[in-house]
Amino acid sequence: MEDVRNSTRKFLEKHAMHPESVDLDRELEVFVKDMEAGLSGAAPSTLAMLTTYVSPDAPIPVNEPVIVLDGGGTNFRVALVRFDKARKPVFEHFETHPMPGTQGALDKEEFFEMMAAHIAPIAPQSRKIGFCFSFPVEMQPNKDGRILQFNKEVQVKGADGAFVGASLRDALRTVDSVGGQSVVILNDTVATLLGGKAAFPDRRFDGYVGFILGTGTNTCYAESNANLAKAPSLVGKPGTTLVNMESGGYGRVVQSPIDKAFDATLNDPGNHTFEKMISGAYQGGLLLASLRFAGREKLLAPNTADAFERLPSLESREIDDFLFRPFDPKGAIANLCGTGDSDDEKRNRAVAYHLIDAQFERAARLVAVNLAAVLAKSGRGCDPLLPACISAEGTTFHKSKLFRGKLDYYVRTWMNGKLGLHCDFVQADRATLVGTAIAGLIG
Repeated sequence: MEDVRNSTRKFLEKHAMHPESVDLDRELEVFVKDMEAGLSGAAPSTLAMLTTYVSPDAPIPVNEPVIVLDGGGTNFRVALVRFDKARKPVFEHFETHPMPGTQGALDKEEFFEMMAAHIAPIAPQSRKIGFCFSFPVEMQPNKDGRILQFNKEVQVKGADGAFVGASLRDALRTVDSVGGQSVVILNDTVATLLGGKAAFPDRRFDGYVGFILGTGTNTCYAESNANLAKAPSLVGKPGTTLVNMESGGYGRVVQSPIDKAFDATLNDPGNHTFEKMISGAYQGGLLLASLRFAGREKLLAPNTADAFERLPSLESREIDDFLFRPFDPKGAIANLCGTGDSDDEKRNRAVAYHLIDAQFERAARLVAVNLAAVLAKSGRGCDPLLPACISAEGTTFHKSKLFRGKLDYYVRTWMNGKLGLHCDFVQADRATLVGTAIAGLIG
């Protein structure tokens, strides 16, 4: 199969899809410059670098209850959380409901009233609320968020421009006679960072990073207040503030012809190109584009090339299905490549494997650039005995058969060995809820 490996490598190099097309040192320099531009607001940047107005430096209050809310595209979770003397989270109430707006369109008042009804049983037990709100918002210095839009099939009419915290407080007044809760809004990446920070109180780290690589991707880290030019109220204050990078929108990595062909089939071509190169929602479609290109250039048997041309879509889960069970005809890739022992079938499977392997190798290099840029920009992780803590979440990061081992290689050889940057990856139990509780408590 050496000839298949060589021919696939030449194909990848020709189309700028080979992992080595990602020059790690050059991409690191470009990424950091885009971060700096996004922070200053004075130059064009593809990174939003949104100030959250949440500081990671405040201590966690002990034995003080906080109402925790987590609203996404499917579920609305409600919990009452406190931290014991060892600063371990204690969940005293936990419920999961369908996210309002997922079972029919609501107006803004109905949306927040439905949330308030779910909160009502525990509303008198705390005057503080942390709300992980997984939709685009413009954060305010008072830690409220102005809704920019709803997505993920949540249907709410007339809510664009509304303030999440203020609207929720108004709705709560109808079910809670005391009312007046403070509400802190944050997203899941910020919550992941705070949850990871709380999970290991007995360890010392040189800074914290929140990183998500699942259906999509995003990064959060602590930036010195002196560098937050877009947040004048913070610039003169000591300490750090968490920045939501919206790193999935990074757009300085050059797309290959195959990336561009795949991107053109999506609803938002030209946007979030970094996310489309590394995250789970796009891995299946990107591989299908590569297989079609490979078929046109005779790397696949003619009948298999035709079958991939006709295949309307390929789910990302089909990639791991093939890697774990390459001879199972129930898998889309295995079925089209063939599960027998003919030369064509063996070649088809080998080509598919090498394309998948290269795709994840490239993704690992790009993620290494992303994480190295955060550490280099913030000056963290320079001591191997005092690494940065990267709290990582997402199915692509933790469950993909190929990805994590490849990323660990670049962390070890490039980040540690060449750049002198050191990190430990952690996964905290209920990281989003725990981090949201911390944000709600520290205000």
